[in-house]
Amino acid sequence: MRVSMYYNNRDVRLEEQPKPKIEAGELLVKIEASGVCGSDVMEWYRVKRAPIVLGHEIAGDIVEVGKGVEKYKVGDRVFVSHHVPCNTCKYCLNGHHSTCDTLRKTNFIPGGFAEFVRIPRINVDRGVFVLPHEMTYDDGVFIEPLACVVRGFRLSRFEPGKTVLVLGSGIAGLLNIKLAKALGAGRIIATDISDYRLGAANMFGADAVINATEDVPTKVREVNNGKPADLVIVSTGATQAMTQAFKCVDRGGTILMFAPPMPGVEIPVPFSELWKDEVTITTTYAGSPRDITDAIELLRSKRVEINDMITHRFPLEEAGQGFEMVAQAGESIKVIIEPQK
Repeated sequence: MRVSMYYNNRDVRLEEQPKPKIEAGELLVKIEASGVCGSDVMEWYRVKRAPIVLGHEIAGDIVEVGKGVEKYKVGDRVFVSHHVPCNTCKYCLNGHHSTCDTLRKTNFIPGGFAEFVRIPRINVDRGVFVLPHEMTYDDGVFIEPLACVVRGFRLSRFEPGKTVLVLGSGIAGLLNIKLAKALGAGRIIATDISDYRLGAANMFGADAVINATEDVPTKVREVNNGKPADLVIVSTGATQAMTQAFKCVDRGGTILMFAPPMPGVEIPVPFSELWKDEVTITTTYAGSPRDITDAIELLRSKRVEINDMITHRFPLEEAGQGFEMVAQAGESIKVIIEPQK
């Protein structure tokens, strides 16, 4: 079968691999659509494992069913979670499924930028979700990234009516904007250094947009009746955005660190100010089965619409163009690879 092999952001090659063979309890899924995630082009994170077949935002069809699998059948249209938790460790039992050791070790094989993937028994047990008939493969691609956003809102204790500031309007930031709108945010403000992305943020639900090179804390107050934001979501690894967040959050508010900085980067924290203003700083990583279920319903019901976010599609042999496009953060939003084209 054909795969797109990642060596670095500028070197993604079409290569041949044997079609995976499944064992008892496993599934073989033919990939119809696989999204390029912002994390796929975090070169400092990915290149140390190269060469590797990436791709974890997948949707496709079950084409083979291993002995003993009864919940699924050939022809089922599915989304498959690449990371799955054990559901029994102290982290899972306390609701921190995405910190589970099992979750961080599991994956499907070889990766979503391939014609077929083998789904191991543990993923079959707790990571396969049949797509409702109302949902397309494109919807399926968005389940994993939206689940990550759903988890962030849940951990930040979001409530309708709150003012939400999204720092960074890449695909993750734009999904945060869409979910904030769907969940009833009182006001949504977005920043970015790209006019293209600011236009997208405005189109997808932001009430005000600010160029990140401006005096963001002052501008936030200008467009928010003199007040900072209740929830500040940092959806970029830029250190400038992280330091801006401390100056943009209201008393009693929350800063959600959605995106990570590069390893070794240290951010000075004005702790005394945050302490006296009772500001909460929280982080979020990945999505749990609960978040995936919520994301599926948001997409099925069209409370979160994603068709207007897809800007580019590439076959496997042109996946490198998709990677470069996402890495350059230019005029693209969601790039989807279609292995069967």
